[in-house]
Amino acid sequence: MSEVLVRIEGRVGRLTLNRPQALHALTTNMCEILTDALVAWRDDPAVDLVLLDHSGERGFCAGGDIRMLAQSGAADGKAAREFFFKEYRLNHLLFAYRKPVVTIMDGVTMGGGVGLAAPSQYRVATERTTFAMPETGIGLFPDVGGGWFLPRMPGHIGLWLALTGARLKAADCELVGIATDFIPSGQVEAFKAALLADPVAVETLLTEFEGDAGRPPLAQHQDEIDRIFGLESVEAIVAALEAAGTDWAAEQLKVLSTKSPQTLKVAFRQLAQGAKAASFADNMEMEYRIGARVVQRHDFIEGVRAVIVEKDNAPKWNPATLEGVTEAMLDEIFAPLASGEAWSPLTGL
Repeated sequence: MSEVLVRIEGRVGRLTLNRPQALHALTTNMCEILTDALVAWRDDPAVDLVLLDHSGERGFCAGGDIRMLAQSGAADGKAAREFFFKEYRLNHLLFAYRKPVVTIMDGVTMGGGVGLAAPSQYRVATERTTFAMPETGIGLFPDVGGGWFLPRMPGHIGLWLALTGARLKAADCELVGIATDFIPSGQVEAFKAALLADPVAVETLLTEFEGDAGRPPLAQHQDEIDRIFGLESVEAIVAALEAAGTDWAAEQLKVLSTKSPQTLKVAFRQLAQGAKAASFADNMEMEYRIGARVVQRHDFIEGVRAVIVEKDNAPKWNPATLEGVTEAMLDEIFAPLASGEAWSPLTGL
């Protein structure tokens, strides 16, 4: 069975992620299938719109094939770099796509799944949607365009999400802009059927099927997030949380204490640079530099061991403290790649 179901129904190009046993975690092969279909449909007059969804009940996409990345990183890193190169090209292709893309973020939408959803024009959440960029917990970083999307969220919510890996439900996804629409899960199949029948009416149909996601719980913490996560360094953020004296701040400190110090600082710099990036492609080129290096560093391999493989949830980070992560170390991770090794987008976009 193919890992992605590809077909044209009516005037809609349909892409259905089809690895339910792995929560549709992306493989290099899946990135290739998705890219080939999108390229084929880009100038095909028979396709008006692309619909991206998943098979089964458990969720849209939990991320990338983390075990493969860690195994590759522990060796020569070649397969991991190939995955990032192709995945980031797919992210950029979706971002630059000239036809509407509707992504149904029903259930878990994390990491690589966010990389598919965020650049889509229409991003539909349901009451089952759980969004997160949890990469700091395994020594990776919020990639797949996180450097572009996260700093462009309201206030400093994006940095808070990047550092803590916090999970958002549908109402908060609408608040931060990761979801454009909310449709109750029980109405999704009817919405898809209506869309297949009349893809040109996508805006009208989204309005017709729109439900009420409720009040966003995050709104009550926005002022605190803006004040604290707008500070000039990760150390300053931690100090401000320690001084805040609120239950919410204490909870954030507890969460941050479990994360890779290296990754916290990488994500902080990534979002600062991504906020200034001239284009999405420039951001992805920067993220590829980070990914190509981080995947072979101790914290990623150790994070995957502790959280995903052995599940003892007791990673031994190195450096173990924020102070131990030097600017020189970060400069090395962010440095330009050798000629011929850099990431580039697909041509003709």
